[in-house]
Amino acid sequence: MHRYAEALASARGQLAAEAKAFVTPGPRMVDEIECVLSVALAIVLGHLFGAKNISWAAFSGYMVMRGHVSESLRRGILRILGTACGAAIAVASFPLLASNMFALSAGLALVGWCSLYGALTHRYAYAFLFVGLTYAMIALGYPATRADLFDFAQSRILEVFAGTMACVLVSTVSTLTLRKRWPAVLPPTPAIAGWHPDAARHAAQGALAMALLPPLHELWRLPELAQAAVAIMAVMMVPVSRLGGGGLMPVSRRMLLRVVGCALGAALAAAFLLIGRGSAPVLIAGSLLGVMLGRHIENSASQIAYSGTQFTLAMLIALVPDSYIDPDPDAGIARLAGTVIGIVMLEPVLAAFHVFNGKKVTAAKDKAS
Repeated sequence: MHRYAEALASARGQLAAEAKAFVTPGPRMVDEIECVLSVALAIVLGHLFGAKNISWAAFSGYMVMRGHVSESLRRGILRILGTACGAAIAVASFPLLASNMFALSAGLALVGWCSLYGALTHRYAYAFLFVGLTYAMIALGYPATRADLFDFAQSRILEVFAGTMACVLVSTVSTLTLRKRWPAVLPPTPAIAGWHPDAARHAAQGALAMALLPPLHELWRLPELAQAAVAIMAVMMVPVSRLGGGGLMPVSRRMLLRVVGCALGAALAAAFLLIGRGSAPVLIAGSLLGVMLGRHIENSASQIAYSGTQFTLAMLIALVPDSYIDPDPDAGIARLAGTVIGIVMLEPVLAAFHVFNGKKVTAAKDKAS
């Protein structure tokens, strides 16, 4: 009972500290304001550029933002290069994959493994990640014709370009003004890990889960499997230093945080949808509030920081329609459902690898003894 009271008091203290930090001027508040402005501008640019998935442009504006324009620009360039490369691979392989489920699964496995392994181990990890993400988003969009394929690919590039441009513009202004008073602490440049067998095995698990998505589509025609592939790759991004004992526990924890964050974001978004009834100002206000709250959680030092990113993702998916004139809430619901499908597909794969690896370790110990 005493431990419960202490835990409750600690939680209350942390909530009070976070609430105070939310209204206290400083680097965290500046970062959150930067993200809000970047997302708002990304939505505008996405519409001006003729992008199809405006929420992805908005999320790009959110994810690229870092505390200095040099880091935001670097991250944005890597995101654009990775997106362009993934789109090029999808376009080039389309004749082989268009009508063959097994070929599509093989393509997802190959590109998914290369992308995940590079994202886990390479200095330019962010670009590698978006090669796989973009390839999967286009391939699992199931374009019927080459014209549809080019339309898919062009839109993905436009969305990322719009978000990156918005971010860099906002970051430039902030670096020259607010950041002079409240500078951010920039992360260190990631080191190249070299060949890493644990990362290779971990990437194979994600690639296998992605390869199972086309058969799933053939069996049940589930919605937004492209979003499922995004969810799979996102939760697999754990530091290679934590993969020695297998990826089941660290990835499962990220899954849980992703589900919790998405659920909370979806719940708040639903409230705005009910109140707004398609009103563009209400939807925009709700999405920008979601960005502010999600970034604040993400910037916290707590163990649930990762859920803040997912909270924001859910809010943007649900509240940033492709058209404010004729918003379609069902599209946002389908994209959120895709996230759940990806997690449901990945967990059994991780568990099977964990059991198999455990048996191998046990057998090796028995043999050694």
